[in-house]
Amino acid sequence: MKTSQSRLYPAIAAVLFASGMSAPSMAADRVTNADLLKLIQQQAAQIDALKQRLAVVEGQTRAPAVASAGVDARTPVAPTDTQSPASEDDRRQAQVDAAIADTRESEIAVAMARGGATKSSGGSTRWGLGGEAGPLFRSDDGFFTFKPDGRLLIDFTRTSGSNYDTRNINGAQITSARLGGEGTIGALGYHVEADFADNVVALRQTYLTYTAKLFGNTTKFYLGNFLKDLGTEGSSESARVPFMLRNAATAVGQPVVSYFGMGAQMRMYGNNWHYSLSINGNAPNSSTSGTRTDSTTYLTRAHWNPWKTENGFLHVGGWYYYEKISDGVTSINNTPAIALDYNDNLAVSASSIANPTQDRGKGYELGGVLRNFWLMTEYGKRTIDSSTADSVTRHGSSFAAGWMITGEAPGFSSRSGSWKAVKVNNPVTSGGWGAFELAGRVDHYDYADAPRGGIGKSYTLGVNWYLNDWSRLMLNYVHWNTDNQVGSFTGPDAGNSVAVRAQVVF
Repeated sequence: MKTSQSRLYPAIAAVLFASGMSAPSMAADRVTNADLLKLIQQQAAQIDALKQRLAVVEGQTRAPAVASAGVDARTPVAPTDTQSPASEDDRRQAQVDAAIADTRESEIAVAMARGGATKSSGGSTRWGLGGEAGPLFRSDDGFFTFKPDGRLLIDFTRTSGSNYDTRNINGAQITSARLGGEGTIGALGYHVEADFADNVVALRQTYLTYTAKLFGNTTKFYLGNFLKDLGTEGSSESARVPFMLRNAATAVGQPVVSYFGMGAQMRMYGNNWHYSLSINGNAPNSSTSGTRTDSTTYLTRAHWNPWKTENGFLHVGGWYYYEKISDGVTSINNTPAIALDYNDNLAVSASSIANPTQDRGKGYELGGVLRNFWLMTEYGKRTIDSSTADSVTRHGSSFAAGWMITGEAPGFSSRSGSWKAVKVNNPVTSGGWGAFELAGRVDHYDYADAPRGGIGKSYTLGVNWYLNDWSRLMLNYVHWNTDNQVGSFTGPDAGNSVAVRAQVVF
């Protein structure tokens, strides 16, 4: 009996040791979650097989061992005080349990080596997924997931040099404070998020999703209040774009219902392209919701990467929308900020358009990424029809470029044609320097087609310090000039604005 055990237990240890050692090698090869699950299942099967073999061997060796001592195998043998059958079984079970525990610790070590995931019989939890600092909870089979998420953006601004003292103001604000959660139930998904900005609480990304294959391509369907697919920056979360404000092309070209709106959307993704189609009404916080028929927007966008390699890609894109404007909208006079979000006095006067009935917008995108450099130029045009006046056309254009000084890949996604998180090579939280980005942009706002429309330009220089994948410090210097025909700040004017932003996305 002792001889069989002495041969069997080293065999168990060798198998378990070999199984545990296979995990780091797989981690080095960048294994997937499916690989890890397969490894765990294999180890569990090995343990069960060894336990069965142990039971068989013990059954075969117990009787001969007793007979060799000259005792009838049918005669019960009294246990000794030093080694009873019960204590021997307990010892064997303890050794097996210890081996199982060692194997599970190896599994956990492998998962942690792959980025902070921990796996147990009750599911898994992973932190820092997708450039966000929150945890992702996942069931054993991956059918259920849930992730609490949100963001905090805090700005400090200063403006000087204007001919108008009321434009030369300083201040600080919480630009955005969001809190919510998202998850999946198989192919179904959901996202609920509330945003506090400009002293108003509003629902932002609040929708249901369904993911499927359509014509062989991954397709995601949205139902609810979601961010529109409107240009590279209009389709990006504000916490992801390289500057503190979205560019002029999307700011000027956006419809009445703006960047968010209740409705339905389809996004289809190919190897080097994507296409979207959506229909939207007003966002939940619209002033006309519940009292008048919504403004209704039909929007489509597509992008293509005609050149795409490991070193970079070329981006070509465009969008178009038609909007039937609600009867509750009696005039349009949107004047997006030209420099910083805090200073509402820094804007180009667009001249009010009374009794609008419909509008149309279109835009073009051209740019790309090469190693740690990026470039993007965009143009947006919006034409507004009125029942009491001639149609008016507005133009916005932007040219931007950036350099990831520390060598990281820019956060622009070739899959969606929008800005995502930057993957930091040496995070500050791990003893590194983080990632540094230098970026510049020129924006042009042109409302001169209206009888009293103004024009304006802004030149922005930005430095971004990514402390890690989910936190960033931003410094923007903006030189701006305006020539308004109406309002409190008429005539040529120019000045300089400086802003610092601290943000965390979780």
